[in-house]
Amino acid sequence: MKRGLDDYRTIVGDNTINSLFKKAKKLYGKHIVNINSTYYGGGVAELLNSLVPLLNDIGVDTDWRNLRGTSDFFNVTKVFHNALQSGPIHLTDMKKKLYLQTNEDFSVYCHINADAVIIHDPQPMPLIKFYKKRQPWIWRCHIDLSNPNEVLWDYLKQFLVRYDEYIISSEKYKAKGLDMKYRIINPAIDPLTSKNMDISDKVIDKYMKKFGIPTDKPLITQISRFDKWKDPEGVVSAFKIVKEKRDVRLVLCGSMATDDPEGQQIYERIRKIANGYIKNGDIILINVANDILVNALQRKSDVILQKSIREGFGLTVTEALWKARPVIASNVGGIALQIKNNETGFLVDPYDLQGVADKIIYILDHPKEAEEMGKKAKEFVRKNFLITRLVSDYLDLFNNILFGKIY
Repeated sequence: MKRGLDDYRTIVGDNTINSLFKKAKKLYGKHIVNINSTYYGGGVAELLNSLVPLLNDIGVDTDWRNLRGTSDFFNVTKVFHNALQSGPIHLTDMKKKLYLQTNEDFSVYCHINADAVIIHDPQPMPLIKFYKKRQPWIWRCHIDLSNPNEVLWDYLKQFLVRYDEYIISSEKYKAKGLDMKYRIINPAIDPLTSKNMDISDKVIDKYMKKFGIPTDKPLITQISRFDKWKDPEGVVSAFKIVKEKRDVRLVLCGSMATDDPEGQQIYERIRKIANGYIKNGDIILINVANDILVNALQRKSDVILQKSIREGFGLTVTEALWKARPVIASNVGGIALQIKNNETGFLVDPYDLQGVADKIIYILDHPKEAEEMGKKAKEFVRKNFLITRLVSDYLDLFNNILFGKIY
């Protein structure tokens, strides 16, 4: 069912909703187009799935289009994604040609007649090269740019300089060696989606049984794509340390993004590493997660992990905090913006497996402290990381780039 801003009044209050309508007044009828590379899987698609309808509800004509590409194209852009987060790359002429050709082909049948264009992440970044620019173009980068591969970054900068400005999630991601306008906008979650809405204990138990997740032991859970930057291998290693001292169960739950060809390979590798634990039911792997399952699993878990090595922001952290769960997450990227260490959750060194294990055991042994931490975390998310705040940030962006108006 389509949601409108009125549906959020009981969560954020009348004043917040009223301020959004005020900001939108000059934007009535303006047309904004968003372009990314997938409609399903990953945080960008989730954000747009909530953001676009709400902007339309408030009077801003907002469109969302997906760049089409072959499996070869997405193999290349996955390498790009990894390299932007400090991974290696062999940047051949063939990779460049495929990258550019896919974007040029898309430009032929995707006509843009909008007042502003927002391009999300590196996959459609070169599109700006193939259009006659008649409006502001914004590049929105959702990944960790703190230490990009210099060879790739030098190549991609030729496209970035064509944009009017770019958006990042943290000051640490500011483009190195490039003096151009940027702004910081933190992502947010939608509290009314099936992944985040309140659900009953009956529904929770139903989905735990449906997906074969017993609740006879404390549950440790990480919700994320099967991606090397989410470090599922490290999660298994930390679990093994905990398992020596406490009888617990681990769930690694995610889904496969349509633009991530590595996911299945990493999933199979984790299956081999965790084989013995999987056989006795102490590690459960799920790669076809639906949103209600994620919701139920987060609410039922005793500890939520996000042991990423690199992370642009990490909305799964916010999701768990919103459900008032104790969260242990890596002190990397945008995760550090979401957690007040030792107050609303725990920040850890992702390479310190013993430290991660010790925090898990501490939470299991101190349920009252964990409960109090969860309550503070939920209120912190309410004030800072809900979709209404993201709508406000985008209205500020549109008013600024179209009218020079700053709130």
